[in-house]
Amino acid sequence: MTATPFDSAHLHRLFPAGEIGKLFSDSAEIRAMMLVEGALAKVQGTAGVIPETAGQAIHRASLELQIDPAGLADATGSNGVTVPGLVAAFRGLMQAPDHAQYLHWGATSQDIQDSGLMLRLRQVLTLAETDLRATLAALAALADTHADTPMAARTYGQHATPTSFGVIAAGWGWPLLSLLEDLPALRDGALWVSLAGASGTASELGADAPALRAALAEALNLRDPGRSWHTDRTPILRIADWLGRLTTAFGKMGEDLVRATQSGIGEVRLGASGASSTMPQKQNPVGPSVLVALARHASGLGATLHLPHAQQRDGAAWFTEWLCLPQLVLTAAAALGHGRKLAESLTPDAEAMAATLAASNGLILAEALSFALAETMPRPEAQAETKRLCALVRETGRTLAEVAAEAHPAIGAERLDPLRQTGQAPAEARAFAERVRALAD
Repeated sequence: MTATPFDSAHLHRLFPAGEIGKLFSDSAEIRAMMLVEGALAKVQGTAGVIPETAGQAIHRASLELQIDPAGLADATGSNGVTVPGLVAAFRGLMQAPDHAQYLHWGATSQDIQDSGLMLRLRQVLTLAETDLRATLAALAALADTHADTPMAARTYGQHATPTSFGVIAAGWGWPLLSLLEDLPALRDGALWVSLAGASGTASELGADAPALRAALAEALNLRDPGRSWHTDRTPILRIADWLGRLTTAFGKMGEDLVRATQSGIGEVRLGASGASSTMPQKQNPVGPSVLVALARHASGLGATLHLPHAQQRDGAAWFTEWLCLPQLVLTAAAALGHGRKLAESLTPDAEAMAATLAASNGLILAEALSFALAETMPRPEAQAETKRLCALVRETGRTLAEVAAEAHPAIGAERLDPLRQTGQAPAEARAFAERVRALAD
């Protein structure tokens, strides 16, 4: 199989998955499943489902033995699942057939793989939280520092009204803050253990299978769902959706930064930029572009995951999950890495922002003028008069403040001052910064 961008020799630094990437290596996957097998044997031994000495021996072996993932390739290719080969290799390495025969007692492959996956996803969320908090701290600092730094807001790619860079940074941060606040409920409601046997009935797990499942959940520090979830992929989808929302939030930040750094605007400076192979004058917004690409990739992966699983076990749907979910996790990890780096290194160019505001000859304040005029005339008339004055600005090259003062002297200069027409933007920027600080305390 062709290497993905996350493990390609020449692309992996463009899409760095960091420590999260290590959780989706072959060795990490096998190690997680061995831990599940060991914990299962231990709780079964304690419950008397298998001999206690066998349970202890298997648990100890799960912590000590090393299984080469490459050695499981042939069996996995034949069986369509890793666990049969894993169990065979585990039993062989134990060199204790009297104990090893009780390995994987009453469980099915999906129990082991799904529980092992949850162990890794739990670590994914922990690592993601660290980067998320650091990113939010950096965005909060930008929001607070630049709450009053005026710039042109843009809608449909056009100048709209004045805003502040601080509230732009806060706008990137609010969705990330929501994701951080969602983490406790996600951990509590989606990190499930699986122990339901071949078709979800737990028929070979002993007389008190629910108690056994609860004990395994406690041993692995996972949640007991109270039932089988072989074909109910709700917990997987909840985590996948969280990762998708994360990547989308960073994609928004990337979209804005690509535009903020483009020629003719240049209102933000990035901490690092990329070179062109043929145009030496260029400094390409590589990091922001990666964020946009990752968001697009995550969108497709997430959509594919939202497919139904048939009957009591569904191999094809399960295999599809194996193809998509690791890629989605690594996509989110790469977005976290790039997003954090950008948040910690970018700086707004206040002079360029001021120049943009000045270059409009005050037309960016047309809305403010129309409402000022509406204080002394009907709103439709105020809008019509504003359009007339804007046309005069375009014809003469004078500023909107000049033509408005001439036609309507009663309007105060402050009504057409960009610094005083940013509305709630400064307050919202500071509110975001304060919210982030409160969560950090």
